[in-house]
Amino acid sequence: MKSLNSIKISGREVLPIIEGGKGVSVTNWNSSGAFAAAGAVGTFSGVNSDSYDDNGKVIPQKYYGKTRKEKHEEMIKYSITGGITQAKKAYELAGGKGCLHMNVLWEMGSCETILTGILDETKGLVNGITCGAGMPYKVAEIADKYGVYYYPIVSSARTFRALWLRSYHKHKDLLGGVVYEDPWQAGGHNGFSNDESPDIPQNPRERVAKLRAQMNEFGLQNVPIIMAGGVWWISEFEDWLDDKEIAPVAFQFGTRPLLTKESPISDAWKKRLMTIKKGDVVINKFSPTGFYSSAVNNDFLKELTSRSEHQVPYSTEQTAEHSEDFKTGVVGNPVFLTKEDRKKVSDWQNQGLTKALRTPDSTLIFVSEEKAKEILADQAGCIGCLSACLFSNWSQRESGTTGRMADPRSFCIQKSLQIISHTSRTEDVLMFSGHNAFRFGEDEFYKNGFIPSVKQLVDRIATGF
Repeated sequence: MKSLNSIKISGREVLPIIEGGKGVSVTNWNSSGAFAAAGAVGTFSGVNSDSYDDNGKVIPQKYYGKTRKEKHEEMIKYSITGGITQAKKAYELAGGKGCLHMNVLWEMGSCETILTGILDETKGLVNGITCGAGMPYKVAEIADKYGVYYYPIVSSARTFRALWLRSYHKHKDLLGGVVYEDPWQAGGHNGFSNDESPDIPQNPRERVAKLRAQMNEFGLQNVPIIMAGGVWWISEFEDWLDDKEIAPVAFQFGTRPLLTKESPISDAWKKRLMTIKKGDVVINKFSPTGFYSSAVNNDFLKELTSRSEHQVPYSTEQTAEHSEDFKTGVVGNPVFLTKEDRKKVSDWQNQGLTKALRTPDSTLIFVSEEKAKEILADQAGCIGCLSACLFSNWSQRESGTTGRMADPRSFCIQKSLQIISHTSRTEDVLMFSGHNAFRFGEDEFYKNGFIPSVKQLVDRIATGF
């Protein structure tokens, strides 16, 4: 493979290897500090980050507020305190080497407040901000205020153009790079546009070349593109390194850093990664953000699929087609189903799916009594972790609501991600993953269950493999 030369990221010469910033404690100070110490770029999560007690144990994030707004304010405090803690510990571990970035999601609840709260107390510790999940126009202004570089995550040249024309052209000197995250390969939330199908992958090279052409038009020839999603071996992208239609380029790794000694995820999760087969990671649209996302098709995802499959439309008025009455809710208010759907419902009830829950789309889903109680309790316990949530109908707007009925076909993403990042449960919770996770079981580097240190992984990646 061609020599993997260093590249300037956030004003520093580093290897063109970047740790992807996974939220809710999945990339923390230990992994990010180790990446920086290895001469690469470490990225800790600024999304509901952990804080620790005097013994180094994680402080559980418990909520005591009586209203959603009160819980939301508690969440903001936890997030700011956690982000500051992560930055300080990562900086100490890095020992002045590499770069440290913080990852935030623009559509997380009170992102601007949390981001500025962390940066207020971490001057000189954080070199850059990576931000995606939405259209982060204001991240450039915030980065400029604190003198740090910013790295928007986009999935097309068109998205970057919109960000540049609206905001980024005013703060071009601190645009450290543009992360192209391939929506068909990346884990977590995927940035599909309305005219793109999750079932029809497009060539990433062609899309990245279009992004470079757009950036060059804006005079950004020296600003690197960071390829994310589907990157396993850099040798598979060797022809990109000095290709004028793409370079300068760096590479972001989100999935591979999960399986390292410094990775904070559980041993159970690490073992599960070794068993993933091709096709086990699927694109779905159950996320309460409204975005598509990629996750392991475990029991959790299968249960969500089952909810939508056990679904029928209803009418609030009796018609020739919707002629069969069906009582719902505590009061037993009637709605009307077709004869065919009424028969389906009877069959589902005989299978134990006895509880009907209304959706915003004038449909009913049928779940067990136990699952219904869990769904309703999760909705009631909402802390406002998103700027707007389909599952609970929370919104950070003054009204406090999206104006739509809460959707029981989704789930509490905060609860699920907190569980998987702090326990050994892997089947009944959301497990985000990139689509290349099956390669853990095929790559000779991980033979016989070998789990490398971050330094060993960075050295391996630097060879091209």
